[in-house]
Amino acid sequence: MKINVKVMPHSMREEVVKQGDDYVVRVKAMPQEGKANEAVIALVAAHFKVPKSVVQIVTGLTSRNKIIEIRAR
Repeated sequence: MKINVKVMPHSMREEVVKQGDDYVVRVKAMPQEGKANEAVIALVAAHFKVPKSVVQIVTGLTSRNKIIEIRAR
């Protein structure tokens, strides 16, 4: 399954919110050295109740808008 995600780094809280067909992911981590991407992967994995190993950022590593793939186990 692939989902479109808009990331809001350096947020006051961490959450995953569905808006239409897309998701907004707020993380406390700063967008430096991949820390925000790691936090996004962990938060999306927890939201969908899957291991982090099956969650991958397909496009948008340096952008707020990302496509994330959640592979079948």
